[in-house]
This record gives sequence, C-alpha cells and structure tokens, in this order.
Amino acid sequence: MCRDEYSDIVLEHFMCPRNVGSMNDADGEGTCGDPGCGDSLTIYIKVKNSVIDEISFLVFGCAAAIATSSMATELAKGKTLEEALKITDEDVIEALGGLPEHKKHCSNLGVETLKKAIEDYYKKKVHKE
Repeated sequence: MCRDEYSDIVLEHFMCPRNVGSMNDADGEGTCGDPGCGDSLTIYIKVKNSVIDEISFLVFGCAAAIATSSMATELAKGKTLEEALKITDEDVIEALGGLPEHKKHCSNLGVETLKKAIEDYYKKKVHKE
C-alpha cells in the first residue's frame, strides 16, 4: 500500500475501521464480493422505526475495501432506510476525501452490500407480517 495514494481519512478508516463485527440477531444481512479483486463484504443492520439503529460489517479485502466498508456503514447509521438506499459510490468516495482511480471500484462494494442488507430486511419483514 502506498500511503501517498490515500487521504488521511482513508488511512484512518483502514487502521481503525468503525462498526466492525458480525451481528447474530440482525434484521437484515447482505453479502457481496468482487471476483475481479477478491474482496468480500457482509453488512448487518438492525432497524427501529424504519431507521438503521445498528450496523456492522465483516470484510476481506485491501485497505480501500476496508475503508470504504467502514465509511459506508458510518454514512448509513442513523438514516432511514429510504435515505440509506440513496447513498452512492460517490458519497462514500467524497466522505473519504477521494480514492485513487484504480481503487474506486471498492466503493461499489459497500453501497451494493448495504442495499442487499436493506432488501433482506424488507424480505424478512414481509414474512413476519
């Protein structure tokens, strides 16, 4: 990893990622992987009154994958499900202070996985009703 390629925010989220861990009683869970680079991410959410109350993740990947996963969870926490679904790859990249061009695909992983966790929540909610 070349430190000059990454912003201080990326390095901070890589070295001290937020919201790390599994969640056994999650209301929704999403998993995605990038076969091109081998990254894999799972995001877990707990929802109260349509708001993401708790969120965590497990990731296998490079520094950018770890940082973007951490930031995606930070951006989603406390947001309504509808607001969280509007988070984009560019939102994650901007919040991290940018990413090298060859690492921008990592932001896709966090956003796509978050959407899958929310979709899983909605599927489980329908089955409970």
